[in-house]
Amino acid sequence: MSTNGSSDVAATADVVVVGYGPTGMVTAALLGRAGHRVTVLERYDGLYNLPRAASFDDETMRTFARLGIADELLPKVRVQHAYEWTGSSGEVLREQRFEDRGPSGWAEWYMMYQPDLEDALDAVCRALPGVEVRQGSPVVGIEQDGSGVLVTVEGGATVAARHVVACDGGNSFVRRALDIGQDDYGFSEPWMVCDFRLRRPSSVPAARQVGDPRRPTSIISLGPDHHRFSFMLDSVDEFAVERDPERVWERVARYLTPEDAELIRVATYTFRSRVAHQWRRGRVLLAGDAAHQMPPFLGQGMCSGVRDAQNLAFKLDRVLSGSADASLLDTYQAEREPHVRTVTEMGIELGRLQTTRDPATAAERDRRLRAERAAGRELKKIRFPALTRGLLAARPLRGQGELSRQGVVDDGTVRGRFDQVVGDGFAFLATPQVVAGLGPTVRRLERAGVTVAGISAEGPLTDVDGTYARWFAESGWSAVAVRPDFYVYGAAGGSVDPRELAEDLLGALGADGCHGRAHQG
Repeated sequence: MSTNGSSDVAATADVVVVGYGPTGMVTAALLGRAGHRVTVLERYDGLYNLPRAASFDDETMRTFARLGIADELLPKVRVQHAYEWTGSSGEVLREQRFEDRGPSGWAEWYMMYQPDLEDALDAVCRALPGVEVRQGSPVVGIEQDGSGVLVTVEGGATVAARHVVACDGGNSFVRRALDIGQDDYGFSEPWMVCDFRLRRPSSVPAARQVGDPRRPTSIISLGPDHHRFSFMLDSVDEFAVERDPERVWERVARYLTPEDAELIRVATYTFRSRVAHQWRRGRVLLAGDAAHQMPPFLGQGMCSGVRDAQNLAFKLDRVLSGSADASLLDTYQAEREPHVRTVTEMGIELGRLQTTRDPATAAERDRRLRAERAAGRELKKIRFPALTRGLLAARPLRGQGELSRQGVVDDGTVRGRFDQVVGDGFAFLATPQVVAGLGPTVRRLERAGVTVAGISAEGPLTDVDGTYARWFAESGWSAVAVRPDFYVYGAAGGSVDPRELAEDLLGALGADGCHGRAHQG
């Protein structure tokens, strides 16, 4: 790009990632693993080293496994099986259950201490030769034209890049510099967050929301060795008094004493619910909290940022490699925003249920939840929406755009979860008979970078635990194409022949000699 005659351009990168929290780390790691040159610019001199997010789901663990850190994380996280709600009296009125194995092949809910996660992700990024991490480098300027972006760091150094991904949080400099506005849901609450390091085993509830209108409280495990209590405040001004350690210990006395734990942090947060109007402006894209902020009641804030990173990384990879036109990046917001808004609205609904301050309203809520529990009414599993437009097959079948399932497979040499046995990228799954019927189309798919897997109880890729047989039977499929971010591109079944699905995918990937196209639904 043009640098206006400047001679202080410090480096050239394929992508500059602004911000080095989990979303920025995952973005940098995925792009670095794909062979791209990534420069990360982070305003802090070191890792943040304080817990913010407290949990993640099976889809997010699937991403961490792809980056090779799942085994490292497992001893440091806690698999959580239940999420309790109590009312004014303290009795459990509602309970959400979570399985040891979710659709993505990992436990449905993990509790974590975020510095452990960031240490692991940092090690991944620093081991990649194409990734450069510059800490103590606040971004103070950003300019772009048709050929690239020039990012200016405090002190005057600049980095030229083909694209920028802004992962710089809710107060994003990049979003403000581009004058991108936000939709505000108007759900804003001040909370005091108190984190403890446990000195000995404790019987503190691992995941409980206390719906006491006098003092709404959240109690959350942060993995095996840490715990968090969050207290809703009447106003931010109350924090100056309530943060006093003696008052904090008074608040948690029912559960913890100084002999049980060390108070390591007291902070105030105002939970917000906002979505940026534009997630792409030319060559600059917003991800994570820079693009959207949501209340914490579903534990999906960091998970949503990791989904952004997965969605963006494989699309940027195709654009940077010349396999797709830059218009593919327009599908990013089209795909991710409806998902984010649904999660945000669900979180607001749960938040309002928990945090009502009116005693009469709380009493009525408790009566209703008590009656539902007495009647044995089970809570439905939390389900997020499928993708409905973007990089998807032209002829939709049931299940298109949903998160794919992951089971245990065996290729004759290695047995493990599908991702670790088969690898990254697009995948085309079908029975061996269907694969054989594709003939030369299999080679065309493979040349386009698609892994074609004939999967059955007998092999060649053995469906060890029957995950794929059940999935296909439930969906009525004969074949399925899965994107690198784990979402279903399209399926064959009924009036859609497997060869038609294969040709559709080849066209989307530009295997016919043209840039790939995205069906906008």
